[in-house]
Amino acid sequence: MIVMLTGLLLILIGIWAMLTRKDIIRIIIGFAIVDTGINLVLVAIGYIKGKTAPIIDSAVTTAKGAAAGIQAVDKVVDPVPSALVLTAIVIGLAVTALMLSYAIRMYKTKKSLNIDDYEELKW
Repeated sequence: MIVMLTGLLLILIGIWAMLTRKDIIRIIIGFAIVDTGINLVLVAIGYIKGKTAPIIDSAVTTAKGAAAGIQAVDKVVDPVPSALVLTAIVIGLAVTALMLSYAIRMYKTKKSLNIDDYEELKW
């Protein structure tokens, strides 16, 4: 429960940072905070109290037969949310790096990172 609340709080802080700041670097940091909050929410959704990681070891018996498969399913957590979070971390890192490279290019062009200095990008 605390992980879920922390994730939701990080999402709100990141959205607030993206909407209220004029500096492009701070907007990118807000995006990274939102990304981290979403990952925490996904981890909290995938966690089930009293179950173990989906690894065959001493916590999960390896008896043969149909009963062993049912027993293993009852003792382990679904690995799909964890795999999604790992994928989301990699994608979030790549998107953040791309945004930072755009910010560097924008700074080289205008010598400013203030979003108000880019009038030609507005509608």
